[in-house]
Amino acid sequence: MRAVAAARSLALVDDARVGVTGTSQGGGIALAVAALVPDLAAVVARVPFLCDFPRASVITDALPYRELGQYLATNRLKVARVHDVLSYFDGVNFAKRATAPVTMTAALMDPICPPSTVFAAYNNYAGPKEITVWPYNGHEGGAWEDDALALRAFGEHLA
Repeated sequence: MRAVAAARSLALVDDARVGVTGTSQGGGIALAVAALVPDLAAVVARVPFLCDFPRASVITDALPYRELGQYLATNRLKVARVHDVLSYFDGVNFAKRATAPVTMTAALMDPICPPSTVFAAYNNYAGPKEITVWPYNGHEGGAWEDDALALRAFGEHLA
């Protein structure tokens, strides 16, 4: 939010043509910014992390979800409380409030950002949305192809 405000404070920036992008944790943060800054022109969230914590914690043992599972394995009565706290940071909940056009990517072999968690954010996204799925890729997603998608999305929505 502060970065968007700082960019908009520059004389050379058109306030109506500001977008955000990020990959992995940055993708999750881009979803949060999209929810908290309602007048963005575009969002690109590539293999966004921090989405659907409850699901991620039971379908992957990749870090950091492994730590969550290890904690809950010995603190079994705290599952609901932990999920409640994590809901404040969950990209799915931010997606429900975001209205800027979003371009998302998911990789079907990604153990760090499991595709079903990305789809949860995508399916709950309140604004116009499109997703590109990379069936044979892991956490790198579409790599340079995702760069091209981001440039196309920004060209379309910020022009």
